[in-house]
Amino acid sequence: MTAVTVRWFGGPGQSPGICELPLETLVEATCLLRERCAERVSILGISKSAEAALLVSTLSDCADAVIALAPSSVVWANVGPGHDGRDHPYRSSWTWQGQPLPFVPYLESRLPPEPSDAPVALLDLYECSLKAYEDRLDAAAIPIEQATADLVFIAGGADRMWPSLRFARELADRRTASGREAMVITQNDAGHRIIFPNEATPPPSN
Repeated sequence: MTAVTVRWFGGPGQSPGICELPLETLVEATCLLRERCAERVSILGISKSAEAALLVSTLSDCADAVIALAPSSVVWANVGPGHDGRDHPYRSSWTWQGQPLPFVPYLESRLPPEPSDAPVALLDLYECSLKAYEDRLDAAAIPIEQATADLVFIAGGADRMWPSLRFARELADRRTASGREAMVITQNDAGHRIIFPNEATPPPSN
């Protein structure tokens, strides 16, 4: 098995935050694997990178499968600054062929206070933003119906970072409605990310 890990922000020449990042970066990585004679290419993404991986599957046939852990069913606004060093006004997290994708902004009144040592829990922010910007959901929805890759959605029922289980089910329902199957794997007490062997269990909100 051949694998490649992609750094898609914060590196030399890259945006310091997740702000208008070109999805072509992931496509180029799959091309590299093909050049190394990979017969089947899968993209594994967690959280924001799952959002990106799913978008790539709808815009390109570069991947045979996508495994999305703690996915989103919509495109979100930027997290951190772009190349210009600014994080406001909100912009899309992603671009394709130089064009920003439609996105859901964050509801400012629900933004958490300054970072602290407390566990990160942004579920309220995301759920309230979905309600506040309901008129933008259709445009920002990841068009999973267009994906040609095999899809697996993995989400925890106790995820308090964002409603990943809701997102996974939304994606799977729309995929099924389009006539193609998708797999949803969930566990009621699982949080936002996977736990590696010998790793201490993080606080529930993570």
